[in-house]
Amino acid sequence: MRFQLLDIIPYRVNPITGRVVSPADRFEQTLLTARRAEQLGFDAFAVGERHAGHFLSSSPTVLLGALAVATSRIRLNTGVTVLSLLDPVRVAEDYATVDQLSRGRLEITIGKGNEVQQYPLFGLEIDDQWDLLADKYALLRELWRTEGLTWPGTEHTRAITQPTTTLPRPYAGAPRVWHGSATTLTSAALAGRWGDPLISANAIQPLKPYTVLVQHYRDEYARHGHDPRYAYVGAGSGALFIADTSQQAKELYGPVYEAIVKATNVPGNNTPFRDIDHAVNEGPALVGSPQQIVDKIGRFHEAFGHDLQSVSLPTTVPFEQQLDTLERFAADVVPAVRDAFPTTLWGPDDPYSSRPSFAGAKAAPDAEAGSRPSAEPIEAYADAIAHPVI
Repeated sequence: MRFQLLDIIPYRVNPITGRVVSPADRFEQTLLTARRAEQLGFDAFAVGERHAGHFLSSSPTVLLGALAVATSRIRLNTGVTVLSLLDPVRVAEDYATVDQLSRGRLEITIGKGNEVQQYPLFGLEIDDQWDLLADKYALLRELWRTEGLTWPGTEHTRAITQPTTTLPRPYAGAPRVWHGSATTLTSAALAGRWGDPLISANAIQPLKPYTVLVQHYRDEYARHGHDPRYAYVGAGSGALFIADTSQQAKELYGPVYEAIVKATNVPGNNTPFRDIDHAVNEGPALVGSPQQIVDKIGRFHEAFGHDLQSVSLPTTVPFEQQLDTLERFAADVVPAVRDAFPTTLWGPDDPYSSRPSFAGAKAAPDAEAGSRPSAEPIEAYADAIAHPVI
């Protein structure tokens, strides 16, 4: 299995202490976390895109440009690029720029987003979100693959009448595009139609709906005649928090989790798991001891057969605790799960193995050893932030 760290850059007050990190410090935390994830042998780092709610991820290409310079090995992804809202020409240009800056380390995940408030903000109708996504993706694919492109236009894309080549071109062929889906089958079907991989959110709902979504993707992938060996699946997770025991993890993180759930009332982002015990026992939250988290990812794999596990840190807890969880996950969880669930994703048999990132994006040796990596200590990262963190 491969591993990705996702930051959708929440901008929330700590519900217990009442403190909040400034936007500048929050962005710096994202950069520092990406660098640390690279040192610890993670395969990918993803940045979200939100245009409503308490998030700072409205300009992911800007942040990914900074990440391209701040890192050298780790793949860069999005979680998700809300393509339904965007101009495909601009998406082709912006992300090809990031692909060049990172020398071919970019892959993106597209979706329609799960914030209903963002559609009127962009002057669009939410009822059109799926058609917008499908039409704009068809154009994006051609912009990255064809020079001198003309385009007839569709209901949701304008015609391109003069032969057009967007610049810059991608670093070495079109980046891979994943499709992100949280609650509906439509994105899964679109991924299956094009033979692209799927990332299931698996973040806030029970396991069964996500299992249905992944199976629908595989059925559509096969129905369209694609090679089932490359029906790669990624899975998200709920909150990640590691301690020596499950009880200790729930005592430390439970009050924060429960306060956030109580305060969240956003359509598409609500969860039925109201307390930490419920979330750990029946939901997707990865909260507990390292072995309990290994076992839970194993249960995810039984349901999904997935190749990529995406995790997110609890960004309202103190930054030092976030980094401790990241290190413990890399040392005590990743090696066991990698060994148990091998995959061809991002290996020599992957159809995208001609992309240059494959040569330089191997796991760091320390991450394979099963012991705490010996890179810069946590304190060096905490000290790098000039202002107090919660």
